[in-house]
Amino acid sequence: MKYEMTDERQCKNNTMILYRNLKYQRLFDDICCLLETGDGADPFACANQLIEMAVAYGFRGNLWHCFLAFCMANHENAYSTSCEIVGPVSGTLNSLARHDFARMRQLFSLDIGVLDKGGDGIWKMMMQYENPSDTSRFFNRRIRDRIVELAGALELTGSDEEFQKCVTEFYREFGVGKFGLNKAFHIHMDEDTRGVSIEPITRVEHITLDDLVGYELQKAKLIENTEAFIEGRAANNVLLFGDSGTGKSSSIKAILNQYYDRGLRMIEVYKHQFRGLSDVLEQIKDRNYKFIIYMDDLSFEEYEIEYKYLKAIIEGGLGIKPQNVLIYATSNRRHLIREKFSDKRELDDDLHSNDTVQEKLSLVARFGVTIYYGSPDKKEFQKIVKVLADKHHVTLPEEELYLEANKWELSHGGLSGRTAAQFITHLLGKIKQEGDL
Repeated sequence: MKYEMTDERQCKNNTMILYRNLKYQRLFDDICCLLETGDGADPFACANQLIEMAVAYGFRGNLWHCFLAFCMANHENAYSTSCEIVGPVSGTLNSLARHDFARMRQLFSLDIGVLDKGGDGIWKMMMQYENPSDTSRFFNRRIRDRIVELAGALELTGSDEEFQKCVTEFYREFGVGKFGLNKAFHIHMDEDTRGVSIEPITRVEHITLDDLVGYELQKAKLIENTEAFIEGRAANNVLLFGDSGTGKSSSIKAILNQYYDRGLRMIEVYKHQFRGLSDVLEQIKDRNYKFIIYMDDLSFEEYEIEYKYLKAIIEGGLGIKPQNVLIYATSNRRHLIREKFSDKRELDDDLHSNDTVQEKLSLVARFGVTIYYGSPDKKEFQKIVKVLADKHHVTLPEEELYLEANKWELSHGGLSGRTAAQFITHLLGKIKQEGDL
């Protein structure tokens, strides 16, 4: 979007102390200037940006109020991050925030309908905006709805104190900024500056543990460890290993969806990014969330040394891993680092062969919980197929369903939950195609 980044040009009447350098600072300044001075920006360009934001974020109602509510919900500053952790704060910081909230409340009171100079009613329509879609490209529906509700509640406040209390309660309940408004993230490493940034993943697969057929003992073990972590009790790093397509990655995604409402966040990191892990931990260690560092399909060839970064982060480095961080990894290999028969011949020439073996095995030992996901047998595979078929309303006779499923798995990867899901997808596509004829 045009106004995505902050702009050095700011309206002269921007008297904010804490709420500066907003994500959409230029748009904020332009509309403020239009409302308070009548000049300084193109009102049609501003209207365009508000509508683009409404579609992207799923806003509805008074778009000016939604925009101001979003600016406060998304802005990380000394006051908002403090409220995220402890709720309402007192002292000088509270007084400074009260100054900014008085200004925000004044902006809420301004009528954007006055910008309709030509009588076309564009801005009045944006005071009662109806969104053609109920989706958001950036937030889940719950967060989007809460921002819209926050805008509506702020309209009704009768004092600066009440206005501040309303926003502060939002921070206490939902948090602030990217960690408050998103559930999953990946990291970006700038090769020039060596800096590491944590960026939101705007679309996360909505899968639940109930969607994973079977593997009840595995899921129970994963839940037990995650529950302890969420509740602040001792918990272990977890390695899910086993056959391909058995639901290891899906289990971790489901854990995120199940515990997101209780403050769980997930950051996906690839092995070529492991050297940036210490920077990631530094950025999240003081936030009021529980973070899982997620490493999918983790394995190393014998010449790859990135696992040494991981070993140091998990346990063994000088720094202490934050208590609000765990590592959950999946792998098709039990021991993560590839071993070959030739390794044994090389060990014959190694004066300290036991040390070499321990070096390779010590990474797995740093995962306190290991959970095995094996391929289902024929009966379990058919059960998965039947459950998925019922879920998607596939009405083939059971005998025919199993016969076709058995044919499918022989040429599509063997017995696994992934193969079963792909078979059902194939059937759904086939049924739709036949229905269209």
